[in-house]
Amino acid sequence: MRLVFLTLLLGYCSAQALGQIYNPRIDVEHYTFALQVNDESNVIKGNATVSVLFKENAPTFSLDLVRKNEEGKGMTVTEVKEGARPLRFSQNSETLIIFSAAKTGSRHSYTIVYTGIPRDGLIISNNKFGKRGFFGDNWPNRAHNWLPCVDHPSDKATVDFEITAPDHYKVVANGSLQEEKALPGHLQLTRWKEAVPLSPKVMVVGIAEFAVDHPGDAMGIPVWDYVYKEEKAQGFKAYANALKILPFYIQHIGPFPFEKCGNVQSKTIFGGLENASAIFYYENSVEAADIESLMAHEIAHQWFGDAATETQWKHLWLSEGFATYMTHCYLENQYGPDTLKRGMAQDRKTAIAFEKRRLTPIVDTSIKENYMLLLNPNNYQKGGWVLHMLRRTVGDELFWKGVSTYYTTYRNSNASSEDFEKIMETVSGKDLHAFFHDWLDKPGHPHIRIDWKYDLDKKALVLDITRTGEQQLDLPLELAADGVAEKTILHGTHTHAEIPFPEKPVNILPDPNVDLLADFETHEQ
Repeated sequence: MRLVFLTLLLGYCSAQALGQIYNPRIDVEHYTFALQVNDESNVIKGNATVSVLFKENAPTFSLDLVRKNEEGKGMTVTEVKEGARPLRFSQNSETLIIFSAAKTGSRHSYTIVYTGIPRDGLIISNNKFGKRGFFGDNWPNRAHNWLPCVDHPSDKATVDFEITAPDHYKVVANGSLQEEKALPGHLQLTRWKEAVPLSPKVMVVGIAEFAVDHPGDAMGIPVWDYVYKEEKAQGFKAYANALKILPFYIQHIGPFPFEKCGNVQSKTIFGGLENASAIFYYENSVEAADIESLMAHEIAHQWFGDAATETQWKHLWLSEGFATYMTHCYLENQYGPDTLKRGMAQDRKTAIAFEKRRLTPIVDTSIKENYMLLLNPNNYQKGGWVLHMLRRTVGDELFWKGVSTYYTTYRNSNASSEDFEKIMETVSGKDLHAFFHDWLDKPGHPHIRIDWKYDLDKKALVLDITRTGEQQLDLPLELAADGVAEKTILHGTHTHAEIPFPEKPVNILPDPNVDLLADFETHEQ
């Protein structure tokens, strides 16, 4: 998801307690969402089939679903069945409770009939051309505003969407297209099937008057683009960037995890949203100067965030930090190492500036409800910096081997920061615990002061380096003296070093290759 701060994104909450399994009784294995939309009102009609594996004996269980409120927005459940048998149920403001006894290890399938106007999660509005559209917008836990589900990244399931809509619309969703069928009354049924388990945050439908293009395949992965008809030429050209982005990730990370790479012009509250195999981009993205980097970020999420998903929200950097850094790696590959240095320098400024507003570690356990607050430079830019420094620590070959192994190990499942750490330690053969602990669990960054002088008799640079900050591990520091790179290791809070140099340098530049997340000041003595 592209980092777009919008102050209106407030107030979403979850019942998860820190460290507790979100919904311990059940594991949803499959959803089928049959939905009907219309042009006369914003009321949707839903018929959801939810297939559940019970993890413990239970007299009841619950799904997340927002109930109709005093303003008339929310979902009203009218019927719940298991097969032909009606079941008793109740709704509170955020939850559907189903009274159905089940035993540990048993599987059951329930049908839920409901209707209402989505309070959120499905954006129903007119686009910039005045045309009506319907766009899923589930991140982080907004899916249950229109879909009965376990609305948490830890519970992944396969999903089918069966959408009945007026026939002037095209429908895109996760997975592969199964059917487009004309119905009486100028309606059309469109069925999509996603065979890969997803978190609800990236389950999606888009319904609009799209122009559709298939510009080609990238290493066997079909690319499909869905843009407003009024901008189809420009949109198809912009979104064709996917054809050159996909091969880099496939070669460096592993096989693309989904049936297609769909790119969709949309109207949601984000600049980009990494819905699995049906990525949404904001309306004006087709003319944006940074469309290539935006697409590289969202496409990287297909591997990290969508296929390999964080276990809990506090590990969001495994999604956003990865997508941020993979974008830099892609651009480095396309345009050279100076592009990476410029990108990391800008990200360093952004991360340090954020710390002045809110000093907190990347793995932030203080946010328990409003997960929109996690969309911050700690998880994006600083998370990307952790990967950059890890790459410099273990070297390119082991870094990419570790990233690929992590993806292969946790594809279609969930991982924590500790899981990634263990993978990288195994692959590299290094003890990386101090590295991960310092950069993920401690707030802030090192401040490094370099006092230097030139000793004419010794013909050497004499350096006294002090650092402050929470991070305590040894740090590699490169200095450029008149453009000549010299390296030293910072131990503890103070390091004294003497570096042979033929004459007094005109200037000293710390970290010329932008490899260390720190800020620097230099003083000639």
